[in-house]
Amino acid sequence: MSSAMPLRDPALRDPAWRGRVTGTLIAIAVLWPMLELAEFKPWSLIDAQSLKATWRFLLGFFPPEHSLEFLQMAAQATWETVAMATAGLTLALLGAIPLTLLATEQLSISRIGSGRMRWPAALLRTSVRWLLVLLRSVPELVWALLLVRVVGLGPTAGVLAIALTYCGMLGKVYAEILESTEGEATRSLLQNGSGRIAALLYGSLPEAASELVSYTVYRWECAIRGSVVMGFVGAGGLGQRMDESMKMLAGGEVASMLMIFVLLVAGADVVSKFLRRRLG
Repeated sequence: MSSAMPLRDPALRDPAWRGRVTGTLIAIAVLWPMLELAEFKPWSLIDAQSLKATWRFLLGFFPPEHSLEFLQMAAQATWETVAMATAGLTLALLGAIPLTLLATEQLSISRIGSGRMRWPAALLRTSVRWLLVLLRSVPELVWALLLVRVVGLGPTAGVLAIALTYCGMLGKVYAEILESTEGEATRSLLQNGSGRIAALLYGSLPEAASELVSYTVYRWECAIRGSVVMGFVGAGGLGQRMDESMKMLAGGEVASMLMIFVLLVAGADVVSKFLRRRLG
């Protein structure tokens, strides 16, 4: 009996166990209907028929295609994918930067003195923020599907799709990054008669440059991935070639293009780390 008494000592009990158990039960009660609605059945992956089909599919990847003709085609498609992502992100930046100037409250001249924006400025900022919501709420793949019908097959649809979606994403995040800075230098410049662009360049950017560059490079990496996906709907690049190879059951070609895709993303990560070190 004496050996069992310390286990009943309240000082030895975890004071948060009830909260953890309650949180776990609530999470199960909330997530289980969602999993049922999504028809999530992971046990189907270990079914004998699924395992056999998966094994046949993976065997088709070996050996990866490495003929000179294929590598030349893959290099051209890879360059097209990178060009699509870079051009789309450049267009997105051209739209996102002025929208960021309008959406960022720290750069509001009408707030000087009273601390509150005048209603025309507030209305303009609200309208710009809703425009950013509209642009980023439509995925680039949906934009690509629509634009392929307008401009036809090829990279143009992919470039425009990336530009529209990423303009909304960049504008929103840039505004949030700038507003998260201390803002003393920006306010001082505006109070002394500086314009918005000068306040941005000499007040906000020095504090937020590293984070802005890091997020921009990350979005470029996402644009490369998005360019590959949009190729499946006819927007050109590596994705369109991969789609053709999958339809022809050319597993070796698919394996080689997947490795190229991994190298692309790894290269974007290296560029991001390099730029962060230079700005850090």
